Amino acid sequence: MKQAIANGIIHTGDEILYNCVVIIENGIIISVQKEIPTDIPLIDLKGSHISAGFIDIQINGGERLYFSQNPTEETIQDIYETSLKYGTTHTLPCLISSSKETILQGIEAIRNYKAKYNNGVLGMHLEGPFLNSLKRGAHSINQVRKPTNSELGEIIRYGKDVIKVITIAPECFTDEQLDMLLESGIVISAGHSTMTYKEAQYYFSKGIKLVTHLFNAMTQFGHREPGLVGATFENESVYAPVILDGAHCDYAAAKLAYKLKQDKFFLISDAAFLGRKVSSFRWENFDAHLENGFYRNDEGNLAGASISMKEAVQNAFTHLNVSADEAIKMATCRVAAAIKMENQLGKIKPGFPASFVTFNDDLSRIETLNYNPI
Repeated sequence: MKQAIANGIIHTGDEILYNCVVIIENGIIISVQKEIPTDIPLIDLKGSHISAGFIDIQINGGERLYFSQNPTEETIQDIYETSLKYGTTHTLPCLISSSKETILQGIEAIRNYKAKYNNGVLGMHLEGPFLNSLKRGAHSINQVRKPTNSELGEIIRYGKDVIKVITIAPECFTDEQLDMLLESGIVISAGHSTMTYKEAQYYFSKGIKLVTHLFNAMTQFGHREPGLVGATFENESVYAPVILDGAHCDYAAAKLAYKLKQDKFFLISDAAFLGRKVSSFRWENFDAHLENGFYRNDEGNLAGASISMKEAVQNAFTHLNVSADEAIKMATCRVAAAIKMENQLGKIKPGFPASFVTFNDDLSRIETLNYNPI
């Protein structure tokens, strides 16, 4: 059944439209047009703004369950349903450094889930296990390891249709292993790494165009050694996501990153859990507890964020001095471009999902409007 969404200010991702209507059918945007049809049901936005729903490419858990601990369809559903409450209509559940068996189990769970549901779960973000142990952060030292051709090959063969993003420390890879990943079509993100500036520029030239949570678990900018942060700033083709909660990086640092990266700057939650309903969590060698609103482990390291994409967008508007439209783009079309889905997702455009958020002028109210089939 067709429906018309009218009387709203439409943020398409390319422009802002007034006095237009969005026509949707079967969970898909059919058209964006001037004329309001008289023969189909009308959804009246009553002057609200509307944009594509948020995309979170790094989220670890929902309200109850943590994907790396329970890589099951139940956890995926928890992540998806909880994300919808906070404006996120499309997600990549994140599996952190784990055994090969757990990684394969997570891949299978995502594959089975996607076969059953046509919703906003896009695939998996595999964060690790091939990281630099010196920058492992909250990842278990027992799980972080260097890649072998056999293990890497098995993960690629089994998961290349499910894994959309993989975070690696490129300096831990041989050229052959890196080429295996580059040829797989999986988006590679550089993170948890001790790369120097020159090393980072080399790996960027090889085809890596994304980093994992800019500033966190990477070599910092220095005037004698600009590090991975400096290389990211200089390279115009590299996307830089930030956890914008005020703890993972200072708002002033995020503001500088935005000034330098512009349309390559976007937002992630990296939430351990959403809604702050889980106050403490322990699994194998991983632990996290809420401390002043942030998850930390027993060593005092940040152990995943606690914000939602909705809060991240609101923080961008408040602390980065950007327009509401710009803050929205940081959670929609720019995220889609970073994972090479800009022609499928993140805009109000014919053929794109009918998954939206509505909001007021100052983004203090953000609500999900989702017509994508579940």
